Amino acid sequence: MAALAMEARIGDITWPDSTMPGRLRAKPIHKPFHIVLVEPEIPPNTGNIARLAGATTSVLHLVGRLGFKIDDHAVRRAGLDYWHLVDVRTHVDFPHFLHAFEKESGGALHLFSAQSSRSYLAPSYAPGDALVFGKESVGLPEDLLAKYTDRVAAIPTLGKVRSLNLSNAVSIVVYEALRKTGTLDSTYVDE
Repeated sequence: MAALAMEARIGDITWPDSTMPGRLRAKPIHKPFHIVLVEPEIPPNTGNIARLAGATTSVLHLVGRLGFKIDDHAVRRAGLDYWHLVDVRTHVDFPHFLHAFEKESGGALHLFSAQSSRSYLAPSYAPGDALVFGKESVGLPEDLLAKYTDRVAAIPTLGKVRSLNLSNAVSIVVYEALRKTGTLDSTYVDE
């Protein structure tokens, strides 16, 4: 009986199993970052951020009223086949998140808003820190920004657009935090 040829597909390219390229990896961080979304409104953004959280072993916190459902049926229907790989935690409001975060991690808070004059490149990030983002339509609440004025940063843009897409902004910040903490210094290709 002839052996079946195994192959793998990535995008539009198909490789025989024996020549399938490995994936570039880095070792998981000993104390993960916490990605915090305050009242996210758009399911695909949160889905993309959840994938990022799974890929970076970050904890995903969903705070306040969500603009969508995250029950098993909704997750299956959305095709989020990686949801089980993500540590997702929900909190009724920001004070509840803060209480749980301080009890568990004790890391620093970093808030992000398009209305800051401080660059996201400026903070000193440390493992266990929380990276806090607001809802797509209006960002973080004014009272939260006022309470943590020294902790708010923005991603500079070159053009006149109002702001970046939420999932893009989160990706930029998470990978900068990973870079600054040296997490990406030692990479390898898995087999």
